[in-house]
Amino acid sequence: MAPRAAAPAETRVTVGGDQCARPYQASRLNISAMSFGALSANAIEALNWGAKIGGFYHDTGEGGLSPYHQKHGGDIVWEIGSGYFGCRDREGRFDPERFRDRAALDQVKMVEIKLSQGAKPGHGGLLPGAKVSREIAETRDVPEGCDCQSPACHSAFTTPAELVDFAARLRDLAGGKPVGIKLCVGYPHELFAVMKAMLRSGVHLDFIVIDGAEGGTGAAPSELSDRVGMPLREGLIIARNALVGTGLKGRVKLAASGKVASGAAIAMNAALGADWCNAARAFMFSLGCVQSMRCHTDTCPTGVATQSKARQRALVVEEKAQRVANFHRATLRALHEMVVAAGLDSPDEFRPWHLRQRVNVAEMKQMDEIYPFLAEGALLGDDVDPRLPPGCWWRQADPDSFRPIL
Repeated sequence: MAPRAAAPAETRVTVGGDQCARPYQASRLNISAMSFGALSANAIEALNWGAKIGGFYHDTGEGGLSPYHQKHGGDIVWEIGSGYFGCRDREGRFDPERFRDRAALDQVKMVEIKLSQGAKPGHGGLLPGAKVSREIAETRDVPEGCDCQSPACHSAFTTPAELVDFAARLRDLAGGKPVGIKLCVGYPHELFAVMKAMLRSGVHLDFIVIDGAEGGTGAAPSELSDRVGMPLREGLIIARNALVGTGLKGRVKLAASGKVASGAAIAMNAALGADWCNAARAFMFSLGCVQSMRCHTDTCPTGVATQSKARQRALVVEEKAQRVANFHRATLRALHEMVVAAGLDSPDEFRPWHLRQRVNVAEMKQMDEIYPFLAEGALLGDDVDPRLPPGCWWRQADPDSFRPIL
């Protein structure tokens, strides 16, 4: 009944706490992880140019930082996966010197450690040798023409405590830039174990990106994409409870990634705890993707997911870059209209009670009537109820192992 017409048209999120020397001001919507190799050179160029025009960031995906990411100067979040592409030695292990050199680029604003992907959590990945061109091989530091394998797990760490230490090491090597993790929630106790590791060591991640199991890729085994990993809503609520319950939410920012294509989706994720959102599929549509499902065959008809120079001509970089920027601008305008209509000043003010879900033909409930939402610091006392899911997962969490305490 009282729209907030004076609400700012655009707000940004400061990523990087007191342990970060070079915080980053992130847009409420950014380009999610899509690698060069999976996408064409023209697609990467257009995405990054669009990010430059619109003032938002472009996640490299685990395929490394290519010349096409750098050509137009858009902000970059460098994703480091289990293959350590672009910062690996000949045996495929993490190489700190190679990482330091590339992370020093001013265009690289943040670093993201990829633990898992929504469409194929716990699986790794494979880029067929037929798609590993000379440029891709140079970008990833792998042999040309050979299958490029991403292992299912990291070799740089094996426990939650080691993960937190690795993130702190990357932050130092990157000159104090924000470092975080991305995952699709599987076992909740693992995420709570990372919270315990941060509390014990005093070393904090700068951000956590939650990917939803509904996220897509043309290269995921159907068994995993259909049956493994939590949907974004449940995973996001678990991550929110882990951070709020341990008193870390102010220091560690939370982002959501998974079928985000509208201002309403950003608003709903904000109500569940997300500070910003990343989108992949929606930005691919802005490039002209028609979901032909031929990503793995190198015969994409629109030039988005192919390394064929002839097929890439279908994607005109200058034209598609502007469409990428247009989509971002229109979506944030829609988000602003949601904020105004709700009588708020910022998306940060959305709360679970702003969302209602129909539970049957005659009844609707608020989100905090359906799911538990912990109060600030609720997990730090001695009276945590182990019968509630957050309390149970907290009891199972071990900072020195990803396996549960039973």
